[in-house]
Amino acid sequence: MAVPPAARGYESFGGTVGRTAAGSAPEWTYPPAAPEGAPNIVVVLVDDMGYSDIGPFGSEIETPTLDRLAANGVRLTNYHTTPLCSPSRASLLTGINAHRAGFGFVANADPGYPGLRLELADDVLTLPEILRHNGYATYAVGKWHLVRDATMNPAAHRDSWPTQRGFDRYYGSLEGLNSFYYPNQLVSDSSVVDVEEYPEGYYLTDDLTDKAIGYIKDLRAHDANKPFFLYFAHVAMHGPLQAKPADLAKYRGRYTAGWDELRRSRFAAQLAHGLFPPGTQQKPRNTEPGYEAAEWDSLTDDERRRYARYMEVYAAMVDSIDQSVGRILDTLEQLGEADNTIVVFTSDNGGTAEGGPEGTRSYFASFAHIDDPDWIGDVPHDEELIGTERLGVHYPRGWGQASNTPFRFYKGQTFAGGVRVPLLVSWPEGLPRAAGDDGIRHEYAYVTDLAPTLLELAGLTRPSVRNGLPAKDFDGVSAAELLRDPLAPARHTEQYSEMTGHRGFYRDGWKLLSLHEPGADIDAPRWQLFDVRADPTELHDLSARYPDKAAELATAWDESAWANTVFPLLTRQDLAARRPEETRFAAPVRLLAGTPTLERYRSQRLIAYRDFEITVELGGYRLDDEGVLVAHGDPLGGYVVFIENGRVVLGVNSYGDYAETATEPLAPGTERITVRAAVRPRLRWDFRVEIPGGPAAELTDRVQLVGMSPWTGISVGVDARGPVSLDLRERRGAFRYTGDLRAVTYTPGPIRVPRPAIDAVEREAEFVAE
Repeated sequence: MAVPPAARGYESFGGTVGRTAAGSAPEWTYPPAAPEGAPNIVVVLVDDMGYSDIGPFGSEIETPTLDRLAANGVRLTNYHTTPLCSPSRASLLTGINAHRAGFGFVANADPGYPGLRLELADDVLTLPEILRHNGYATYAVGKWHLVRDATMNPAAHRDSWPTQRGFDRYYGSLEGLNSFYYPNQLVSDSSVVDVEEYPEGYYLTDDLTDKAIGYIKDLRAHDANKPFFLYFAHVAMHGPLQAKPADLAKYRGRYTAGWDELRRSRFAAQLAHGLFPPGTQQKPRNTEPGYEAAEWDSLTDDERRRYARYMEVYAAMVDSIDQSVGRILDTLEQLGEADNTIVVFTSDNGGTAEGGPEGTRSYFASFAHIDDPDWIGDVPHDEELIGTERLGVHYPRGWGQASNTPFRFYKGQTFAGGVRVPLLVSWPEGLPRAAGDDGIRHEYAYVTDLAPTLLELAGLTRPSVRNGLPAKDFDGVSAAELLRDPLAPARHTEQYSEMTGHRGFYRDGWKLLSLHEPGADIDAPRWQLFDVRADPTELHDLSARYPDKAAELATAWDESAWANTVFPLLTRQDLAARRPEETRFAAPVRLLAGTPTLERYRSQRLIAYRDFEITVELGGYRLDDEGVLVAHGDPLGGYVVFIENGRVVLGVNSYGDYAETATEPLAPGTERITVRAAVRPRLRWDFRVEIPGGPAAELTDRVQLVGMSPWTGISVGVDARGPVSLDLRERRGAFRYTGDLRAVTYTPGPIRVPRPAIDAVEREAEFVAE
């Protein structure tokens, strides 16, 4: 009997339906399937790693895995990205120019303009969404940084989180950086991982690698054929720089010759590799004010010894990344899938100058320098601690310049040092090297080209709609022909760039560049013109010789800027803006015992630049009760309140400088303990611990924790994740409170730091924290 016309639920059914199974025929529907033999795709993205930091691009650092990829694959020597991290990630994963994708800056601001949404819009398709549509499993591990910091907390919407943007599984950090020994918050899929104490020997790169391998093995245990996309976005090489002892030991003593010699030797290796044409020059050092690096031989013996230690840490971390890639490839070899896997290895931008001219013992304190650059003693007293979990260091910018050999400037600028990075592509089965092909390509390519290139190589289609909206078209073009044919011309012939007023425009071998200086008119660029075919290191300004060409490209930049929602141009001060409703983060909050660790940004808003009060509610203190009442922070900065030996102890860690004070013994039955912090001049706090019936304990003149510090959020009843006091952690572990702890209430007071001082710190934090 036919289905009655009014029956609901059968409209799209293609089988036959009768009253019983005897008169019916089933139909099954299936999710999309990938084409037969479709390759796996692995994209390895490193953070803040310059052009010359791996063996195939001239480095002395041991990278045998990447050397092997280069030997069997293709090196793109003229590949460009954006100057900063979030914009590059947005462009890589969407094939769309950064501003048009909503990421004209990093996701640590919220100025309220279309090119600076700092979250992916509903009409922006991501590469994992496209690949999942084509039947791929999709996995991401590592750094995300495509969600505003105000929406990293569990109560926020998750529209721009990884699993809402096409990834089946995700494990890593939503932040722009993290500690390698004590990550402040890890996310698995769409939930925060509840970590009380990281295991001994924990190291973030190893954890991420374990998880990536686990995803691959899990897939193959359940489906032998389904291709996968793995996006491995390393937190390294972003500061703070921390390395495993074994890797660090390997590089001890290797950098005593200094950054000038390293830059010379790396450039010689690049010329020997054929990465640049004979006659290419490099500038020995950056000399522009604010970007300059000292001549190595002009430094004192103590400075040279200390500075060399920083580079040892950096090299050890690059080595660790190579080991990680090797473990992924070993897994693919064991599965018999290495030859049919496309592997891409690249960086999000060039090496950085964030460590300043001298390096820093505290990456987070570097955001908050005031008129006295030594206000926290910004030189390690024990050089053996550089690179360990006890300090969050960053190298002097002379090493960043060496990282970017042979180019000028750093991450954040539109000159080649900020945007020209290594790119390796390997696919033994699909991109075999022909006889006589050295695997080196000199044609221009851009970060937006990766998505369309991978789709063409894999033979996949792209949907035209996302969430019912027409999806934005790719801005990038496929470089597949360039990968296959060493004689193929570049298809990406022009490209704008912009970051905090720095500008650039490339067209057919000409490059127009402008360096925006703080305080200058952001819309009055001082253009420089370079013929990068003859002058790839951008040393010889031709704007006076070819004014018409400079004017032509300046007009083209303006047109492209309007077409890509670059306007309005914003200075770093403008980018410090936040949406007004974020003031709710500074409202008083009562945290019950057992509340999971409060997210970093939410926690920091309760104390930033203001007086604040912490009230601890106990169900009646007993003489044998002990443990942490509240903790906020980790070894890189924070404070902790705990009871030990009957006394209330307040410990304050000012960016690695730890001090304590303690009360008189608590009386049995005590139900309330109060900690007050009062702002004083020059970004300081005075702390006072009050207990009933006893004198207050005081800890005065402590440096305020500002910018992005404390890095780990507030924990109640335990010092979770990274310890504020490493010595306490070694003695007592996470030191969970044993008594009846009811709640901890934060009552923020008014902001009492002058607005100009806050603006100075926030501008630095939003820019440098990327």
